[in-house]
Amino acid sequence: MPATKKVPDTHFRNVDLDIYARSDLRSLVDSLGRKVITLYVGREGRKYSAHLELAGLPGSADSTIRAFCTLIRSLPKTERELWNSAERREFSVGVQAGQQPFACDFRIEAQTVRTVAELGAVIVLTVYGPENAKRGKVPE
Repeated sequence: MPATKKVPDTHFRNVDLDIYARSDLRSLVDSLGRKVITLYVGREGRKYSAHLELAGLPGSADSTIRAFCTLIRSLPKTERELWNSAERREFSVGVQAGQQPFACDFRIEAQTVRTVAELGAVIVLTVYGPENAKRGKVPE
């Protein structure tokens, strides 16, 4: 009988900051400096996008979102205007699904939600299926 791979437990992976705009976002990303990891910045069809993660290991979803908010609040005026004019600003909370535990909570505090709203952004929950699951098949 072949050995079965253990599916990792459900856990928080990271928060990506996804920004979509009609203008080039490079200067905004450059202003954030080495505090972020740029996954992508540039054209996406007729528009522009930037997809970022915080540099370093993530803590919780809440602390990661708060750290991003602090960086955004400290942007220089021109880059803050670019942020404000973006069509979409999304904090995408990544959760890796596993077989255990049956239920798992990832808390976002009220003050964090208020700050995100003040910045004109939203929180998106992205759940990734169990790592050993094949598309279209439910793991045993």
